[in-house]
Amino acid sequence: MSTIITSEQFIKAAPAQVYYALTHATALHEWLCDFATVAPRPGGRMYLWWHGDFYSAGEYIALEENKSVKFKWFARFEPAATEVTVTLTPKDDGTQVVLNHVVPDGDDWIQRAQGFKTEWDSTLPNLASVLETGLDRRTFDRPMLGINISDFNPEIARTLQVPVNQGVRLDEVRQGMGAHAAGLCKDDVIVELDGKPITNDYGSFVAALAGKKGGDKVEVVFYRGSQKKAVTMELTKRPVPDISWNPADLAHQIRLKYDDSLGRLEASFKGVSELEADKEPAPGEWSAKQTLAHLIHTERGWIANLDDTVGGYERLADDWGGNLPSHISATLKAFGTYRAMLDELKVLSVEMVSFLADLPDSFVERKASYFLNAAQLLELESHTLSHLEQIKAALAAARKSQ
Repeated sequence: MSTIITSEQFIKAAPAQVYYALTHATALHEWLCDFATVAPRPGGRMYLWWHGDFYSAGEYIALEENKSVKFKWFARFEPAATEVTVTLTPKDDGTQVVLNHVVPDGDDWIQRAQGFKTEWDSTLPNLASVLETGLDRRTFDRPMLGINISDFNPEIARTLQVPVNQGVRLDEVRQGMGAHAAGLCKDDVIVELDGKPITNDYGSFVAALAGKKGGDKVEVVFYRGSQKKAVTMELTKRPVPDISWNPADLAHQIRLKYDDSLGRLEASFKGVSELEADKEPAPGEWSAKQTLAHLIHTERGWIANLDDTVGGYERLADDWGGNLPSHISATLKAFGTYRAMLDELKVLSVEMVSFLADLPDSFVERKASYFLNAAQLLELESHTLSHLEQIKAALAAARKSQ
Protein backbone atom coordinates (compact mmCIF):
# COMPACT_ATOMS: atom_id res chain seq x y z
CA MET A 1 0.00 0.00 0.00
CA SER A 2 1.08 3.59 -0.49
CA THR A 3 0.07 7.21 -0.06
CA ILE A 4 -0.04 9.71 -2.92
CA ILE A 5 0.28 13.45 -2.44
CA THR A 6 -0.57 15.68 -5.40
CA SER A 7 0.53 19.19 -6.40
CA GLU A 8 -0.76 21.04 -9.46
CA GLN A 9 0.33 24.16 -11.31
CA PHE A 10 -0.80 25.81 -14.53
CA ILE A 11 2.12 27.29 -16.48
CA LYS A 12 1.87 29.63 -19.44
CA ALA A 13 4.48 27.70 -21.41
CA ALA A 14 4.39 24.85 -23.89
CA PRO A 15 4.69 21.25 -22.61
CA ALA A 16 8.04 21.00 -24.40
CA GLN A 17 9.46 23.81 -22.26
CA VAL A 18 8.21 22.22 -19.05
CA TYR A 19 9.59 18.84 -20.10
CA TYR A 20 12.96 20.46 -20.80
CA ALA A 21 12.94 21.99 -17.30
CA LEU A 22 12.55 18.49 -15.83
CA THR A 23 15.25 16.80 -17.89
CA HIS A 24 18.22 19.17 -18.23
CA ALA A 25 20.73 20.06 -15.54
CA THR A 26 20.93 23.81 -16.16
CA ALA A 27 17.13 24.10 -16.26
CA LEU A 28 16.69 22.10 -13.05
CA HIS A 29 18.97 24.37 -11.06
CA GLU A 30 17.17 27.41 -12.41
CA TRP A 31 13.97 26.51 -10.57
CA LEU A 32 14.48 23.54 -8.24
CA CYS A 33 18.00 23.03 -6.85
CA ASP A 34 21.43 24.67 -6.71
CA PHE A 35 23.34 22.02 -8.68
CA ALA A 36 22.25 19.13 -10.83
CA THR A 37 23.74 16.35 -12.88
CA VAL A 38 21.31 14.23 -14.88
CA ALA A 39 21.08 11.62 -17.63
CA PRO A 40 17.42 11.77 -18.76
CA ARG A 41 16.81 8.15 -19.76
CA PRO A 42 15.35 5.19 -17.88
CA GLY A 43 17.94 4.21 -15.28
CA GLY A 44 19.87 7.47 -15.80
CA ARG A 45 21.10 9.47 -12.82
CA MET A 46 19.23 12.41 -11.31
CA TYR A 47 21.39 13.97 -8.62
CA LEU A 48 20.15 17.25 -7.14
CA TRP A 49 21.96 19.34 -4.51
CA TRP A 50 20.99 22.38 -2.44
CA HIS A 51 23.17 24.84 -0.51
CA GLY A 52 23.36 23.59 3.03
CA ASP A 53 22.99 19.91 3.82
CA PHE A 54 20.30 18.58 1.47
CA TYR A 55 20.44 16.47 -1.68
CA SER A 56 18.49 13.82 -3.57
CA ALA A 57 20.29 10.98 -5.30
CA GLY A 58 17.74 9.36 -7.58
CA GLU A 59 17.24 8.19 -11.14
CA TYR A 60 14.82 8.53 -14.02
CA ILE A 61 12.38 5.63 -14.26
CA ALA A 62 10.31 6.46 -17.33
CA LEU A 63 10.03 9.38 -19.76
CA GLU A 64 7.51 10.23 -22.45
CA GLU A 65 8.74 13.27 -24.31
CA ASN A 66 6.71 16.42 -23.60
CA LYS A 67 4.10 14.33 -21.73
CA SER A 68 5.46 12.81 -18.53
CA VAL A 69 8.53 12.21 -16.40
CA LYS A 70 8.82 9.62 -13.64
CA PHE A 71 11.81 9.55 -11.33
CA LYS A 72 13.03 8.06 -8.08
CA TRP A 73 13.53 10.48 -5.20
CA PHE A 74 15.91 9.45 -2.41
CA ALA A 75 16.93 12.45 -0.32
CA ARG A 76 19.20 12.81 2.65
CA PHE A 77 17.57 11.94 5.99
CA GLU A 78 14.90 9.80 4.29
CA PRO A 79 14.71 6.08 5.15
CA ALA A 80 13.83 4.87 1.65
CA ALA A 81 13.40 5.95 -1.95
CA THR A 82 10.04 7.24 -3.17
CA GLU A 83 8.65 7.91 -6.66
CA VAL A 84 7.54 11.11 -8.37
CA THR A 85 5.51 11.29 -11.58
CA VAL A 86 4.99 14.59 -13.36
CA THR A 87 2.30 14.67 -16.04
CA LEU A 88 2.09 17.49 -18.61
CA THR A 89 -1.22 18.23 -20.32
CA PRO A 90 -1.74 21.02 -22.88
CA LYS A 91 -4.34 23.48 -21.63
CA ASP A 92 -5.43 26.77 -23.17
CA ASP A 93 -2.18 28.58 -24.01
CA GLY A 94 -0.01 26.63 -21.59
CA THR A 95 0.46 23.40 -19.64
CA GLN A 96 -1.32 21.88 -16.69
CA VAL A 97 1.33 20.24 -14.51
CA VAL A 98 0.25 17.48 -12.13
CA LEU A 99 2.89 16.07 -9.77
CA ASN A 100 2.16 12.87 -7.85
CA HIS A 101 4.62 11.85 -5.14
CA VAL A 102 4.11 8.28 -3.93
CA VAL A 103 5.32 7.35 -0.44
CA PRO A 104 4.94 4.15 1.59
CA ASP A 105 2.18 3.78 4.14
CA GLY A 106 3.05 4.01 7.80
CA ASP A 107 2.91 6.48 10.64
CA ASP A 108 6.52 7.60 10.09
CA TRP A 109 5.68 8.57 6.49
CA ILE A 110 2.59 10.68 7.26
CA GLN A 111 4.61 13.70 8.33
CA ARG A 112 7.08 13.21 5.49
CA ALA A 113 4.22 13.10 2.98
CA GLN A 114 2.88 16.41 4.24
CA GLY A 115 6.39 17.85 4.03
CA PHE A 116 6.62 16.76 0.39
CA LYS A 117 3.24 18.37 -0.29
CA THR A 118 4.31 21.66 1.28
CA GLU A 119 7.60 21.75 -0.61
CA TRP A 120 6.14 20.90 -4.03
CA ASP A 121 3.30 23.40 -3.53
CA SER A 122 5.86 26.14 -2.90
CA THR A 123 8.29 24.99 -5.61
CA LEU A 124 6.04 24.54 -8.64
CA PRO A 125 5.05 28.24 -8.63
CA ASN A 126 8.75 29.02 -9.02
CA LEU A 127 8.85 26.73 -12.06
CA ALA A 128 5.99 28.82 -13.47
CA SER A 129 7.86 32.06 -12.72
CA VAL A 130 11.04 30.80 -14.33
CA LEU A 131 9.32 29.64 -17.51
CA GLU A 132 6.93 32.58 -17.81
CA THR A 133 9.17 35.51 -16.81
CA GLY A 134 12.73 34.19 -16.51
CA LEU A 135 12.87 35.12 -12.81
CA ASP A 136 13.98 32.57 -10.24
CA ARG A 137 12.11 33.85 -7.19
CA ARG A 138 14.62 32.14 -4.88
CA THR A 139 17.22 34.59 -6.18
CA PHE A 140 15.20 37.71 -6.85
CA ASP A 141 13.32 37.54 -3.56
CA ARG A 142 16.66 37.26 -1.74
CA PRO A 143 18.35 40.54 -0.71
CA MET A 144 21.82 41.66 -1.70
CA LEU A 145 24.91 42.67 0.25
CA GLY A 146 26.52 44.49 -2.68
CA ILE A 147 29.82 42.60 -2.83
CA ASN A 148 32.09 40.69 -5.16
CA ILE A 149 34.21 37.98 -3.56
CA SER A 150 37.60 36.46 -4.26
CA ASP A 151 39.90 33.65 -3.16
CA PHE A 152 40.52 33.00 0.51
CA ASN A 153 42.95 30.32 1.66
CA PRO A 154 45.60 29.89 4.39
CA GLU A 155 48.27 31.65 2.29
CA ILE A 156 46.06 34.69 1.66
CA ALA A 157 45.03 34.69 5.33
CA ARG A 158 48.71 34.90 6.36
CA THR A 159 49.37 37.71 3.87
CA LEU A 160 46.41 39.71 5.22
CA GLN A 161 47.28 38.75 8.82
CA VAL A 162 43.80 37.30 9.26
CA PRO A 163 43.88 34.68 12.04
CA VAL A 164 41.26 32.35 10.47
CA ASN A 165 41.15 30.21 7.33
CA GLN A 166 37.38 30.03 6.89
CA GLY A 167 35.35 32.97 5.61
CA VAL A 168 34.57 35.00 2.51
CA ARG A 169 37.06 37.65 1.37
CA LEU A 170 35.64 40.75 -0.26
CA ASP A 171 37.12 41.73 -3.61
CA GLU A 172 34.80 44.67 -4.26
CA VAL A 173 32.18 46.59 -2.29
CA ARG A 174 29.62 48.36 -4.45
CA GLN A 175 28.75 51.92 -3.61
CA GLY A 176 25.22 52.63 -2.48
CA MET A 177 24.55 49.09 -1.29
CA GLY A 178 24.41 47.42 2.11
CA ALA A 179 28.04 46.40 2.60
CA HIS A 180 29.39 49.79 1.52
CA ALA A 181 26.96 51.66 3.76
CA ALA A 182 28.01 49.45 6.69
CA GLY A 183 31.68 50.37 6.16
CA LEU A 184 32.96 47.08 4.75
CA CYS A 185 35.81 47.27 2.24
CA LYS A 186 38.11 45.23 0.00
CA ASP A 187 39.99 42.37 1.74
CA ASP A 188 37.65 42.27 4.73
CA VAL A 189 36.89 38.62 5.55
CA ILE A 190 33.32 37.91 6.67
CA VAL A 191 33.09 35.05 9.15
CA GLU A 192 29.55 35.41 10.48
CA LEU A 193 26.25 36.76 9.14
CA ASP A 194 23.11 37.06 11.24
CA GLY A 195 24.56 34.72 13.83
CA LYS A 196 25.38 32.01 11.25
CA PRO A 197 28.96 30.98 10.42
CA ILE A 198 30.32 31.91 6.99
CA THR A 199 32.81 29.47 5.49
CA ASN A 200 34.82 29.35 2.26
CA ASP A 201 31.67 27.94 0.64
CA TYR A 202 29.57 30.78 -0.79
CA GLY A 203 26.55 28.58 -0.08
CA SER A 204 26.94 29.54 3.58
CA PHE A 205 25.97 33.09 2.52
CA VAL A 206 22.88 31.77 0.78
CA ALA A 207 21.88 29.78 3.85
CA ALA A 208 22.45 32.77 6.17
CA LEU A 209 20.21 34.98 4.01
CA ALA A 210 17.36 32.47 3.83
CA GLY A 211 14.08 34.19 4.67
CA LYS A 212 15.62 37.68 4.71
CA LYS A 213 14.25 40.60 2.68
CA GLY A 214 15.55 43.93 1.47
CA GLY A 215 15.45 46.40 4.38
CA ASP A 216 16.12 43.75 7.03
CA LYS A 217 19.12 44.42 9.27
CA VAL A 218 21.71 41.78 10.15
CA GLU A 219 24.90 41.72 12.17
CA VAL A 220 28.06 41.04 10.17
CA VAL A 221 31.20 39.80 11.91
CA PHE A 222 34.43 40.14 9.92
CA TYR A 223 38.19 40.43 10.13
CA ARG A 224 40.09 43.43 8.86
CA GLY A 225 43.61 42.16 9.11
CA SER A 226 44.05 40.79 12.62
CA GLN A 227 41.19 42.84 14.06
CA LYS A 228 37.78 41.24 14.53
CA LYS A 229 34.93 43.67 14.01
CA ALA A 230 31.13 43.65 13.94
CA VAL A 231 28.70 46.00 12.20
CA THR A 232 24.99 46.13 11.52
CA MET A 233 24.13 46.01 7.83
CA GLU A 234 20.85 46.86 6.14
CA LEU A 235 20.23 44.39 3.32
CA THR A 236 19.61 45.85 -0.12
CA LYS A 237 16.56 44.88 -2.14
CA ARG A 238 17.61 43.02 -5.26
CA PRO A 239 16.77 44.99 -8.42
CA VAL A 240 15.46 43.23 -11.51
CA PRO A 241 17.84 44.03 -14.38
CA ASP A 242 16.36 45.56 -17.51
CA ILE A 243 17.56 43.35 -20.35
CA SER A 244 16.82 43.16 -24.05
CA TRP A 245 15.14 39.98 -25.24
CA ASN A 246 16.63 40.53 -28.69
CA PRO A 247 20.05 38.81 -28.84
CA ALA A 248 21.37 41.31 -31.40
CA ASP A 249 20.47 44.23 -29.13
CA LEU A 250 21.96 42.46 -26.11
CA ALA A 251 25.16 41.80 -28.07
CA HIS A 252 25.36 45.51 -28.94
CA GLN A 253 24.94 46.47 -25.26
CA ILE A 254 27.70 44.07 -24.25
CA ARG A 255 29.93 45.37 -27.07
CA LEU A 256 29.64 48.92 -25.72
CA LYS A 257 30.56 47.73 -22.24
CA TYR A 258 33.57 45.84 -23.60
CA ASP A 259 34.68 48.93 -25.53
CA ASP A 260 34.56 50.96 -22.33
CA SER A 261 36.37 48.51 -20.05
CA LEU A 262 38.97 47.41 -22.61
CA GLY A 263 39.61 51.03 -23.52
CA ARG A 264 40.35 51.81 -19.89
CA LEU A 265 42.64 48.80 -19.63
CA GLU A 266 44.48 49.89 -22.76
CA ALA A 267 44.97 53.39 -21.38
CA SER A 268 46.38 52.07 -18.10
CA PHE A 269 49.29 50.41 -19.98
CA LYS A 270 50.24 53.48 -22.01
CA GLY A 271 54.02 53.96 -21.83
CA VAL A 272 54.47 50.89 -19.61
CA SER A 273 57.52 48.64 -20.06
CA GLU A 274 57.36 44.84 -19.94
CA LEU A 275 59.56 44.97 -16.84
CA GLU A 276 57.05 47.20 -15.07
CA ALA A 277 54.13 45.02 -16.16
CA ASP A 278 55.90 41.92 -14.80
CA LYS A 279 56.75 43.44 -11.40
CA GLU A 280 54.81 42.02 -8.43
CA PRO A 281 54.05 44.79 -5.87
CA ALA A 282 54.73 42.38 -3.02
CA PRO A 283 55.06 38.62 -2.51
CA GLY A 284 51.74 36.96 -3.26
CA GLU A 285 50.30 40.05 -5.00
CA TRP A 286 49.60 39.97 -8.72
CA SER A 287 51.59 41.95 -11.22
CA ALA A 288 49.72 43.89 -13.91
CA LYS A 289 50.27 41.03 -16.37
CA GLN A 290 49.15 38.39 -13.89
CA THR A 291 45.94 40.37 -13.45
CA LEU A 292 45.50 40.41 -17.23
CA ALA A 293 45.91 36.62 -17.21
CA HIS A 294 43.15 36.40 -14.62
CA LEU A 295 40.88 38.53 -16.82
CA ILE A 296 41.61 36.27 -19.79
CA HIS A 297 40.68 33.21 -17.72
CA THR A 298 37.47 34.94 -16.62
CA GLU A 299 36.44 35.71 -20.19
CA ARG A 300 37.15 32.15 -21.28
CA GLY A 301 35.11 30.90 -18.34
CA TRP A 302 32.10 33.03 -19.26
CA ILE A 303 32.21 31.82 -22.86
CA ALA A 304 32.38 28.22 -21.64
CA ASN A 305 29.53 28.89 -19.20
CA LEU A 306 27.33 30.29 -21.98
CA ASP A 307 28.19 27.28 -24.13
CA ASP A 308 27.10 24.94 -21.33
CA THR A 309 23.87 26.84 -20.74
CA VAL A 310 22.87 26.97 -24.40
CA GLY A 311 23.56 23.23 -24.60
CA GLY A 312 21.49 22.63 -21.47
CA TYR A 313 24.21 20.90 -19.47
CA GLU A 314 26.47 21.69 -16.52
CA ARG A 315 30.11 20.76 -16.56
CA LEU A 316 30.82 18.41 -13.69
CA ALA A 317 32.96 19.91 -10.94
CA ASP A 318 33.54 19.37 -7.26
CA ASP A 319 33.93 23.08 -6.55
CA TRP A 320 35.72 26.15 -7.82
CA GLY A 321 39.43 25.57 -7.43
CA GLY A 322 40.32 29.23 -7.14
CA ASN A 323 42.80 31.16 -9.24
CA LEU A 324 45.61 28.72 -10.02
CA PRO A 325 49.13 30.24 -9.99
CA SER A 326 50.34 27.59 -12.45
CA HIS A 327 47.61 28.58 -14.92
CA ILE A 328 48.41 32.27 -14.48
CA SER A 329 52.08 31.48 -15.14
CA ALA A 330 51.23 29.36 -18.19
CA THR A 331 49.18 32.18 -19.68
CA LEU A 332 52.04 34.64 -19.19
CA LYS A 333 54.42 32.28 -20.99
CA ALA A 334 51.94 31.66 -23.80
CA PHE A 335 51.41 35.34 -24.61
CA GLY A 336 54.71 36.83 -23.50
CA THR A 337 53.84 40.51 -23.71
CA TYR A 338 51.05 42.56 -22.19
CA ARG A 339 50.26 43.79 -25.70
CA ALA A 340 49.48 40.22 -26.77
CA MET A 341 47.34 39.74 -23.66
CA LEU A 342 45.36 42.90 -24.29
CA ASP A 343 44.82 41.73 -27.86
CA GLU A 344 43.58 38.35 -26.57
CA LEU A 345 41.01 40.10 -24.39
CA LYS A 346 39.80 41.94 -27.49
CA VAL A 347 39.56 38.67 -29.43
CA LEU A 348 37.61 37.05 -26.61
CA SER A 349 35.23 40.01 -26.52
CA VAL A 350 34.57 39.57 -30.24
CA GLU A 351 33.92 35.87 -29.68
CA MET A 352 31.49 36.53 -26.84
CA VAL A 353 29.60 39.28 -28.67
CA SER A 354 29.34 37.14 -31.82
CA PHE A 355 28.10 34.20 -29.75
CA LEU A 356 25.42 36.39 -28.16
CA ALA A 357 24.27 37.84 -31.48
CA ASP A 358 23.76 34.34 -32.89
CA LEU A 359 21.93 32.80 -29.93
CA PRO A 360 19.21 30.44 -31.24
CA ASP A 361 15.54 31.30 -30.76
CA SER A 362 15.11 28.09 -28.77
CA PHE A 363 17.53 29.44 -26.16
CA VAL A 364 15.80 32.81 -25.93
CA GLU A 365 12.53 30.92 -25.32
CA ARG A 366 14.17 29.37 -22.26
CA LYS A 367 13.62 32.62 -20.44
CA ALA A 368 15.42 31.81 -17.22
CA SER A 369 18.62 30.70 -18.97
CA TYR A 370 18.61 33.70 -21.27
CA PHE A 371 17.73 36.18 -18.51
CA LEU A 372 20.34 34.88 -16.09
CA ASN A 373 23.15 34.95 -18.64
CA ALA A 374 22.15 38.37 -19.96
CA ALA A 375 22.03 39.87 -16.47
CA GLN A 376 25.38 38.37 -15.50
CA LEU A 377 27.11 39.45 -18.70
CA LEU A 378 25.84 43.01 -18.33
CA GLU A 379 27.63 43.02 -14.96
CA LEU A 380 30.84 41.47 -16.31
CA GLU A 381 32.39 44.89 -16.96
CA SER A 382 32.26 45.61 -13.22
CA HIS A 383 34.61 42.67 -12.64
CA THR A 384 37.10 44.02 -15.18
CA LEU A 385 36.92 47.51 -13.75
CA SER A 386 37.34 46.19 -10.21
CA HIS A 387 40.77 44.92 -11.30
CA LEU A 388 41.69 48.11 -13.14
CA GLU A 389 42.73 49.87 -9.93
CA GLN A 390 44.71 46.77 -8.98
CA ILE A 391 46.62 47.02 -12.27
CA LYS A 392 47.24 50.74 -11.79
CA ALA A 393 48.49 50.14 -8.24
CA ALA A 394 50.84 47.35 -9.40
CA LEU A 395 52.27 49.57 -12.15
CA ALA A 396 52.70 52.49 -9.76
CA ALA A 397 54.54 50.24 -7.31
CA ALA A 398 56.77 48.96 -10.11
CA ARG A 399 57.75 52.50 -11.14
CA LYS A 400 58.40 53.49 -7.53
CA SER A 401 60.73 50.54 -6.98
CA GLN A 402 62.95 51.42 -9.95
